[in-house]
Amino acid sequence: MSNRSYAILGTGALGGYYGAKLQRAGLNVHFLLHSDYEQVWQQGLVIESPDGDFTLPHVNAYPDANKMPPCDVVVVALKTTQNHLLPEMLPFAIKEGGVVLVLQNGLGVEEKVAKIVGSERVMGGLCFLCSNKVGPGHIRHLDYKAITLGEYTPDYQPAGITERMRQIAGDFESADIPIQLAEDLLFARWQKLVWNIPYNGLSVVLDATTDELMSDLHTRLLVEQLMSEVLVGASAFGRKIPDSFVEKMLDHTAKMKPYRTSMKIDYDEGRPLEVETMFGNPLRTAQAAGVDLPKIAMLYQQLKFLDARNRHK
Repeated sequence: MSNRSYAILGTGALGGYYGAKLQRAGLNVHFLLHSDYEQVWQQGLVIESPDGDFTLPHVNAYPDANKMPPCDVVVVALKTTQNHLLPEMLPFAIKEGGVVLVLQNGLGVEEKVAKIVGSERVMGGLCFLCSNKVGPGHIRHLDYKAITLGEYTPDYQPAGITERMRQIAGDFESADIPIQLAEDLLFARWQKLVWNIPYNGLSVVLDATTDELMSDLHTRLLVEQLMSEVLVGASAFGRKIPDSFVEKMLDHTAKMKPYRTSMKIDYDEGRPLEVETMFGNPLRTAQAAGVDLPKIAMLYQQLKFLDARNRHK
């Protein structure tokens, strides 16, 4: 059994699920919470899952990062709209010689973490997970659960597979979380955008779940066109994603259980949307490389309007 300790910053649908699985597997896990703190501190975490429901009646819960013990692996599972809080959290949560694992959507998220703790202490992770928080300390896992891990390097140069990646992968695999190790984190992030950009964006703009987007010929075509633009963006940085990957994502989503995306949930709940990291950053980096992504640009502009109007309400 691994003796690595884990800090989960953001105990929501993603952080709560993965953290609970790690604790259930016997690892030493510490959870940072905000609105759910009292509930989780008193009653623990409840996980519903097709793999089997379970409850952790006792968890290490904290309302502030400065009350947490420094840990070997700090998992950043906050929404990127909360990343301005990381300078106040990470110095308390990370142990000397520890690593920050950034499990967030979008592009460029590791760079800001590297400015706080140093680039040599940062890893990125892409989560393929359908999970919702349905109540305080209550998470409903619907489908998928795999994570792709990659080492961060300045300018996102491929770092290969490191022993640190293998060790952390082993901890997650012991918790029944499938792990894929990526030699090139930037390639993996563009791959994840192939799914995130069309489904998260269109779910908000069109007020639709994934099954609704896939069942209509017009929206399915639009999804495919947006995916193809992501491939164009990736190719501007020498990352060639094959067309077969688009077909794979379309096929997986068509077979997936009906799902309200994380961005749609945030919009429905009146929370800020992760528009910049998921849409703005890829657009700006592509444009800086001389590549135009017109459909993604239109989606970005629509989301900026809806997000601002939603916040005003």
